[in-house]
Amino acid sequence: MSAFGAPAWRMVSAALVSGLVLSHSSVAQTPSIPSTAATVTIYRNGHVYTNDPASPWADAMLVRGDQILAVGDDDEVTGLADKGARVVDLEKHFVMPGFNDAHVHLGGAGADWLAVRLNGVQSLREWQKPLAEGVARHKKGEWISGRGWDPTFWPEKKSTNRAHLDAVSRQKPMVLRHVPAHVAVANSLALQLAGVTKATPNPSGSEIERDEKGEPTGMLKEGAAMHLVESKIPPATADQRRRGIELALADLAKNGVTSAQDNSAWEDFMTYRAIKNDGKLTVRITEWLPFSAPIEKLEQMRRDGGTTDPWLRTGALKLVTDGALGSRTAAMLTPYSDDSSTSGIMTMEPEKIRALAIERDKAGFQLNFHAIGDRANRVALDAFEAAAKANGPRDRRDRIEHAQVVALSDIPRFARLQVIASMQPSHETSDMRWAEQRVGPERAKGAYAWATMQKFGVRLAFGTDYDVEPISPFRGLYACVTRELPNGGPKGGWQPQERISIADCIRAYTSGSAYGEFMEGKKGELKAGEFADFIVLSNDLTKVEPRGYTNTTVLRTVVGGQTVYAAAE
Repeated sequence: MSAFGAPAWRMVSAALVSGLVLSHSSVAQTPSIPSTAATVTIYRNGHVYTNDPASPWADAMLVRGDQILAVGDDDEVTGLADKGARVVDLEKHFVMPGFNDAHVHLGGAGADWLAVRLNGVQSLREWQKPLAEGVARHKKGEWISGRGWDPTFWPEKKSTNRAHLDAVSRQKPMVLRHVPAHVAVANSLALQLAGVTKATPNPSGSEIERDEKGEPTGMLKEGAAMHLVESKIPPATADQRRRGIELALADLAKNGVTSAQDNSAWEDFMTYRAIKNDGKLTVRITEWLPFSAPIEKLEQMRRDGGTTDPWLRTGALKLVTDGALGSRTAAMLTPYSDDSSTSGIMTMEPEKIRALAIERDKAGFQLNFHAIGDRANRVALDAFEAAAKANGPRDRRDRIEHAQVVALSDIPRFARLQVIASMQPSHETSDMRWAEQRVGPERAKGAYAWATMQKFGVRLAFGTDYDVEPISPFRGLYACVTRELPNGGPKGGWQPQERISIADCIRAYTSGSAYGEFMEGKKGELKAGEFADFIVLSNDLTKVEPRGYTNTTVLRTVVGGQTVYAAAE
């Protein structure tokens, strides 16, 4: 038995270990890049949380190349490797599987790293300061983009309009996305260059906000309206795209994310491939494809992108069916409680969604629908059910991204249809300040309903929606265990019946996410046969108080047996 009560050890085959003699080297102090070299390493003297319910604790791991060969106590694991194997002393630190973020936008995050970053600004005046600095860095006529502002945190409690941007600059076109990325604001020059005027009709499934005279305010709600302006921004050069993406990948490694399920442009996927070919990819990426693209194009992208490479491959088809709760564009079954004039926006007619779902399901694609409001969630479930009825049984693992407000009567349908709820716990902590005002107390019972989902047997996959939210998984762990604001309260949490345990949270962020991309048994647990993707942390997440989660530091991130991040001493 190990020191933590786990079975002594588990291994793939002793034959894989025997005969391997390698020169000894000390612990890596600087990041290295993935390699195919079959280095043998003993990670010992650790406090290893395996995430394997059958045997949750161990002291040591034996790794060959990118695979875990054995997990158990120090002496027995060490005894499996020939003399001279590389040894890393974990110094009793907490070790766990790397986080698998089930919902990111790496391309957008890369662009944001090179743009004006407005995350965390606390007022309109504070918002204008980084914007002015961004203006100063650009030449006249150059487009300025940015993202991350959230006026629900501001004392003014009001949104921005083109006048606020014009006050900073009228000579440089600007368009800035709100933190949920479903709303943008443009200045007058940007609207002019895009040809958006009083006479411009609302594009289908979106809205150009107007003042009392019918003039555009600069606020653009949902993708089609934002595209009117954003399509005028010159595309990034290949060098700019790569530089931004590399900054985003470094952010993931620093925060212990070893796998990411990504929704970005095909050009971004090609950039990931170039980075991989250079031996510098530091996270495993599964790329989603655009649901609405012609079926022939989707099949070609699947062939070109591949589906089997453990580092970079294509996966599900992504469709955005509605908007966001904060902007009241999430599609609800009945009007918003704080604005009876609207029930939100469906981006596509349900009948069309259903027909396309049946066609794409028949071609063998996994379906993955963004649905935030209760109506959008019901439409998604209806489409999945129609596809299964039309095309017969198979292991689909269809997903609903966000599933933020679900009618309680629809939660058992998730389980019956075996639909994965891919959710982002940090959204609850951000939104709880106003979510109940939007939907009222009854609908709030189905909001961010992790515990109820689990009760009915729904599989959870957790992520962050990076760069809508910071990539840090620790914020999400705090949210799902406490359902409290970052600084505490309300006591016991908002809708406290939906809290779940830290073990369940970790599982959803690791093996749950792996299941959501058909990679269970390959990653998400630390046991023989799985990839050597793990992180070393400053705190034991199973012991520290929840407030300590967000103070936890990643000391080391290992992907495929290679250290891709190491904290400075």
